[in-house]
Amino acid sequence: MANFPLKIVTSDGLIFDGMAEKVIVRTIRGDMAVLARHINCVAPLGMGRAVVEVDGRRRTAACIGGMLNVVDGAVTLVPTTFEWAEDIDPARAQAAAKRAEELLAKRDALTEQEVALADAKLKRALIRQNVYRGE
Repeated sequence: MANFPLKIVTSDGLIFDGMAEKVIVRTIRGDMAVLARHINCVAPLGMGRAVVEVDGRRRTAACIGGMLNVVDGAVTLVPTTFEWAEDIDPARAQAAAKRAEELLAKRDALTEQEVALADAKLKRALIRQNVYRGE
């Protein structure tokens, strides 16, 4: 399979810089796969699993928000948060999900903004748990 240059950069720094065979990410409109010779595009990222294939090996990550950019065959992924499955702390993700669920249980006492924030925190925690478990 043909390769293309891929960079994954977050506010914490460079996560990946090398050649890849495939990248699959969740955009705000659904999952999107990028292969070599993909057309130029920019896509806003949603919340979900990211898959990066290098030398026939698949690595998964929790990828939250940001942008995907494809220009002249080079792919740049600039997520807000990006955690490889093996780097996810499952206890921390579970605790975050529990805190968010407890907040959402008091939905009637929260503002719309607080509900939206707690809902987003719960979704992020569940994605991280699922990616860690390989689901």
